[in-house]
Amino acid sequence: MRSLYPDITPYKDHQVKVDEPHVLYVEESGNSEGIPVLFVHGGPGAGCESYHRRFFDPNVYRIILFDQRGAGRSTPHAELEGNTTQALVTDMEVIREKLKINRWVLFGGSWGSTLSLVYAETHPDRVMGLIVRGIFLTRKKEISWFYQQGADRIYPDYWQDFIAPIPEDERGNLLKAYYARLTGENEIAQMQAAKAWSIWEGRTATLKQNKNVIDHFGSTHTALSLARIECHYFMNDSFLEQNQILNNASKLQNIPGVIVQGRYDLICPLESAWELHQSWANAELKIISDAGHSATEPGTVDALVTATDDMANKLS
Repeated sequence: MRSLYPDITPYKDHQVKVDEPHVLYVEESGNSEGIPVLFVHGGPGAGCESYHRRFFDPNVYRIILFDQRGAGRSTPHAELEGNTTQALVTDMEVIREKLKINRWVLFGGSWGSTLSLVYAETHPDRVMGLIVRGIFLTRKKEISWFYQQGADRIYPDYWQDFIAPIPEDERGNLLKAYYARLTGENEIAQMQAAKAWSIWEGRTATLKQNKNVIDHFGSTHTALSLARIECHYFMNDSFLEQNQILNNASKLQNIPGVIVQGRYDLICPLESAWELHQSWANAELKIISDAGHSATEPGTVDALVTATDDMANKLS
């Protein structure tokens, strides 16, 4: 079974100014002359972590990580102004042009799969390959499953902590109730809501409990950006038309791809990955029998590292 490549440090980082007030953190590691690959993080709002560099052979890939608007080391932190899917796609083009890259591979999980697919459907001529995990198509039924009714039946104990900040008379629309608190002026209520929102996601991300994942999601910095930006996107249908990704899947047909999906992913259930696979003939679907949603689970790590190695061989 494959494991992550050894830890590496970036050889260059950039502060990329886009629309006011946003400045993006971008870094490069690995082989400066290698195959360009862009890591597209999840959330939206989660930001990148150092282990994200390790899915790629550093001798083969030019590894590019960036923190999306309001996330990670990008500034202002947790900012919602001008934070839309279309703006993030434009940001990716700004990064590509700044780094003088003609075409690249995209690697994204969860919301990162969403953004990678939307970018690829917008700029198919710029994408050499796609590796996507934990497929999220941003449809209303997917949001409702995780934030209103569905996943609560699997995790009723964790769900009680998720709904605790919301009075009973507002629980008929939890997304709306959370949005009011996450964008309100009461900083204590805002942080209480952010922690509950983010920890719910961290607790349900893995098939077996992973304290490191929960601690990361529960950290003040990550929780605030993740909760605020996710809720902002979901209140606005992620700035996409319903079923937009599947409706435009014909634009992916000439792009080789790999879809990696945990069988027991309860944040982004397998149904979405299956439907994407039916619509994208040039993609291979790998269902991991002993994994949930997280990229850190051993079977998922094995599949993702194998996919990046295979993609490099194919592109070589």
